[in-house]
Amino acid sequence: MDSCNCIEPQWPPDDLLMKYQYISDFFIALAYFSIPLELIYFVKKSAVFPYRWVLVQFGAFIVLCGATHLINLWTFTMHTRTVAMVMTTAKVFTAVVSCATALMLVHIIPDLLSVKTRELFLKNKAAELDREMGLIRTQEETGRHVRMLTHEIRSTLDRHTILKTTLVELGRTLALEECALWMPTRTGLELQLSYTLRQQNPVGYTVPIHLPVINQVFSSSHAVKISPKCPVARIRPAGKYMPGEVVAVRVPLLHLSNFQINDWPELSTKRYALMVLMLPSDSARQWHAHELELVEVVADQVAVALSHAAILEESMRARDLLMEQNVALDLARREAETAIRARNDFLAVMNHEMRTPMHAIIALSSLLQETELTPEQRLMVETILKSSNLLSTLINDVLDLSRLEDGSLQLDLGTFNLFAVFREVLNLIKPIASVKKLHVSLNLAPDLPEYAIGDEKRLMQTILNVVGNAVKFSKEGSISITAFVTKSELLRDSQTPEFFPVPSDNHFYLRVQVKDSGVGISPQDIPKLFTKFAQTQSTATRNSGGSGLGLAICKRFVNLMEGHIWIESEGLGKGCTAIFMVKLGIPERLNEPKLPFMPKVPTNHGPTAFPGLKVLVMDENGVSRMVTKGLLVHLGCDVTMVSSREECLRVVSHEHKVVFMDVCVPGMDGYEVAIRINEKFTKRHERPIIVALTGNTDKVTKENCMRVGMDGIILKPVSLDKMRSVLSDLLEHRVLFEAI
Repeated sequence: MDSCNCIEPQWPPDDLLMKYQYISDFFIALAYFSIPLELIYFVKKSAVFPYRWVLVQFGAFIVLCGATHLINLWTFTMHTRTVAMVMTTAKVFTAVVSCATALMLVHIIPDLLSVKTRELFLKNKAAELDREMGLIRTQEETGRHVRMLTHEIRSTLDRHTILKTTLVELGRTLALEECALWMPTRTGLELQLSYTLRQQNPVGYTVPIHLPVINQVFSSSHAVKISPKCPVARIRPAGKYMPGEVVAVRVPLLHLSNFQINDWPELSTKRYALMVLMLPSDSARQWHAHELELVEVVADQVAVALSHAAILEESMRARDLLMEQNVALDLARREAETAIRARNDFLAVMNHEMRTPMHAIIALSSLLQETELTPEQRLMVETILKSSNLLSTLINDVLDLSRLEDGSLQLDLGTFNLFAVFREVLNLIKPIASVKKLHVSLNLAPDLPEYAIGDEKRLMQTILNVVGNAVKFSKEGSISITAFVTKSELLRDSQTPEFFPVPSDNHFYLRVQVKDSGVGISPQDIPKLFTKFAQTQSTATRNSGGSGLGLAICKRFVNLMEGHIWIESEGLGKGCTAIFMVKLGIPERLNEPKLPFMPKVPTNHGPTAFPGLKVLVMDENGVSRMVTKGLLVHLGCDVTMVSSREECLRVVSHEHKVVFMDVCVPGMDGYEVAIRINEKFTKRHERPIIVALTGNTDKVTKENCMRVGMDGIILKPVSLDKMRSVLSDLLEHRVLFEAI
């Protein structure tokens, strides 16, 4: 037994197991004690965790388990009763905490499961939010593309640029293989391929507009998917690849039926263009909703841009037409102004040149009338004088009408004796009426003012024309002239609905009525009486000797005096009544101005001869100079004649009482001579009376004569009676400006 050779183990088996348990319990206790530290750290960091008290309880359970294993280390050796008591107590507490923890987990696990459910719900919501954000991003991208396309489209208002830009931008934005636009033809029965994205396509191809696929697209306001094999989609070269999806959308076109500035053009709902868009061939790509929406929005924007372009094109055409019309009107205006100037220059020259021979005819005839003549010769001379006076009146009428038409004739306003005007008219008409055995009566209303403010010459000319027509077209009977102030309630006459008089305190409306018992006139012929060179059928066959200008000029004179003229007649053989109203001013009685102009009609007062009166006559025309001298010599004057301004300035002296000088049209010689004479004679009583004897009837001549200090102006032709009256007035008043 003492010599046994067996190998004994290093540790006894029971002791080895005990050793392993001892080591295991130590590490278990160490692990248990480390876990609570980690749980404390987790609870501290997770302040929002909803089950903190559970973690505390679980930590206590782990601590007790660790303490149990730790105390168990002393049980592998001989131990005291105290160790056994501590060990028992630890196991009891561990059991209690373990049971409490197990029971608590029964209630906690459903809550944890519900948390998991909410976690899944939140994950689903997050996924939905992600999808919505994707849609929002897609819409923003679509909006960005729309804004970009809209900016590109509206950057121009040219129709072709708009459509071409639309195709290019859509092709680039949507990565299209082809994009085309079909426009309706003029007949409206076909669609024509007008624009394509690829230039090599056969632009100009047409298809009927009533195809079912086209009607389908036109009847919808949205983009419509169509077959790649339909006629409007077969615009790309045929190949072996599978064609991509095709959509079509309508583009409303603006129809300008009657473009006006204030009215929006009419939009025709039956006229559309067709836009076709194709995805790349042999591609799995499909049209998405946001892409279709983009196409629809772009189609609407193109329609708006096309409407603006159509309005712009129409306005540009209207502007070009207006510019052409303005150019034509400006050219016509310049031509008219040139023609008016040429006419006025011609009339001015002809007026002067015609009045010079008329001056000779009338003056010599009046001188011849003063000689011993046989009855037959006297009749011839009187006929010459009457014809000359008629021709002179015609010249005056033509000049007055010309100035009335171009607006250059202005009223020569002044204070005049209204009663004297009517008396002078009566004195001039009575000799002619007595030859035809016509009784002429004048009736002036008691309330008619004696003096008035207006154009005396134009008023007298109007009355003379009207009364002269009454005498001319009356073979027998009587002629009555009535003048009165028109009352306020009678200003608006039923015969003159277009006449709108405005009464006031500083003027009145003179109404003159001339009634005759002549041949009368048909009512339908009355409007023709106020037309230039027009005669009615009832008077055209008579030898009236009229020029056809009298009433036309009277109408313009009356209109110039803010009045109205009309004629009333019940028919042929029943006579006529000529009526006119003119506006005249009322002068201030206490501060009545001196009459600036003397009437040109001859007066009967003063001497009939002027023996020894020294008169100087300056006239470049020899005939006119001799005629004027003849008139003055017949009146007993001592006449000196000169033909130039130098000779006039050399000859004129203080012995000459009157200087007659012609104011020529081309130059200012007469005006310069007047200035030099005024400078030569500084004392007024030594200076001769300077009078312009001229044929010019324009207002400028009168103004120039007054400007250079002339004392008067007399219009040619001048008869013997007129020259006698002129000299008498000049010697009495030292001023005589005949109204022009």
